[in-house]
Amino acid sequence: MPDAFVADAVPAGGGCGAGCPGPEATAGVTMPLCPGREEATATLDPAVEYAELDPDGFEQAIADLCARDDCREVEVVGGAGDLGADVTAVTVDGRLVVIQCKQYGEDNKVGSQDMQRFGGTCFVVHGADVAAVVTTSDFTAPALEYARQCGIVCVNGEDLNAWRSGTGPTPWDQVDW
Repeated sequence: MPDAFVADAVPAGGGCGAGCPGPEATAGVTMPLCPGREEATATLDPAVEYAELDPDGFEQAIADLCARDDCREVEVVGGAGDLGADVTAVTVDGRLVVIQCKQYGEDNKVGSQDMQRFGGTCFVVHGADVAAVVTTSDFTAPALEYARQCGIVCVNGEDLNAWRSGTGPTPWDQVDW
């Protein structure tokens, strides 16, 4: 497994010792603080176009969304040999989220083969409670059907923009728990 690094959005240390981050907000993300402390006020840069980011930048942007939305232990683990896990995070209620990021052009949809590859590792190898494929484009009908059968959440470009703007659900909010 490649070396994982904690997303810049999750400050190291500085918290209360109960898993809460310190008062720092990095990578432009608003981080929830320990009870009784003021909340940081930085937010994700809405002007950044996902298509303009390099693949590592896109994975980091998805990790930043997870951190913004109260996940902890957010890590970008993508790279050669990642077995489909580009971002991992733990939700407030303790669920492990495993995300595969697909930064495709609008004419290149995530296909069934991509979905099957991820489906073969997300639950068994990575132990996901919530598995999601996030793309800047869309999904083919066979990919959506496979995902439905396997319980994989599909977040297309439109859904991703809604998630980023706060008008749409997070991937983990789309799964019954």
